[in-house]
Amino acid sequence: MPAAEVATQVVLRTASAGAVACAIGLLCGPIVVRLLRRMRTGDTVEKLDSAQLAEMSKGKKDTPTMGGVLFLPAVGGALALFGDLRNPLVLHALLGAIGFCLIGAIDDVLKLTRMRRPDGRKSGISARGKMALQVAVSAALAYALLTTVRGTSGDAAALRPLLSLDVPFTSWSLDLSAGGGWPWAIACTLIMVGTSNAVNLTDGLDGLAPGCIVLAAAAFAILAYAVGRSDIASDLVIAHVDGAEEMAVVAAALAGAGVAFLWFNAHPAQVFLGDTGSLALGGLLGYIACATSQELVLPIVGGVFFAEALSVILQVASFKSRGKRIFRCAPLHHHFQFGGMHEVKIVIRLWIVAGLCALVGLATLVVR
Repeated sequence: MPAAEVATQVVLRTASAGAVACAIGLLCGPIVVRLLRRMRTGDTVEKLDSAQLAEMSKGKKDTPTMGGVLFLPAVGGALALFGDLRNPLVLHALLGAIGFCLIGAIDDVLKLTRMRRPDGRKSGISARGKMALQVAVSAALAYALLTTVRGTSGDAAALRPLLSLDVPFTSWSLDLSAGGGWPWAIACTLIMVGTSNAVNLTDGLDGLAPGCIVLAAAAFAILAYAVGRSDIASDLVIAHVDGAEEMAVVAAALAGAGVAFLWFNAHPAQVFLGDTGSLALGGLLGYIACATSQELVLPIVGGVFFAEALSVILQVASFKSRGKRIFRCAPLHHHFQFGGMHEVKIVIRLWIVAGLCALVGLATLVVR
């Protein structure tokens, strides 16, 4: 098949995957919301870290959570129709999303069914247990990626660029191909775990996390297409990853499903992502970045997620070391909320920031 025809086919399948994922999400959404309400999943919405935060969130107490399950039929259906499931990158992306979703679902279900602790909270998976499960899923995905990359590269010289972390806007790269690429696999594991938790921390206001995911996924659909096309990668002097153009289809399906979820999650939300959704979305976004050799572009494209996670790290470090807080409340969106800014204004402004971050991330393709 001529290269132009192949390119056209990928673009059409990418656009179709996004549209179909959105359509499936919109069709399944009302069913999912009704089912979650019947299951009485609204009890998990608790803000016990702060009396002020609890007061701000009291109107959301009966809103069902675990809405992230909506992403599985939307993304899975779109990939079944338009993705190449013979491509291991696509198959592993789908399996990884299911794995992260299961971790979040178990955590959410335990919070619903376990007795409250003395501090009033309902306990899900322990922090260490949840982290261990995230590391296990991420490590499995990283190993699968490493095996796939090794299988598509004939020699060490061709393998080295794929197992390096390219520094955006420079010609520098960090070679992690030593020892057969295990340092790169470890880095990918950390990236997926970190992104999964960053999206989880961002999911605190109606529409915030899914809106930012839509913008980040759309940017990665373009990045994946460029990386997967050998001619475009050569022209842009970026690493070419054989088969990575199929990740454009995955990213588009993720973006389409995110748009559908926003229909039900926009303020005032009818349903929340829960850990079921936020862990899966973050883990899948991290996987796409690693599979397309754009690992260090991820903190740029996902700038809002990075800032939210960093705000928590800085807040905890400052309080433990100095006994003082840097922010009124962490994550960052609560800092603005405590300053008197309306929830909708915070979300829209952070969407704008996320859009700008996505554009800057795309600029890494041509500015070096």
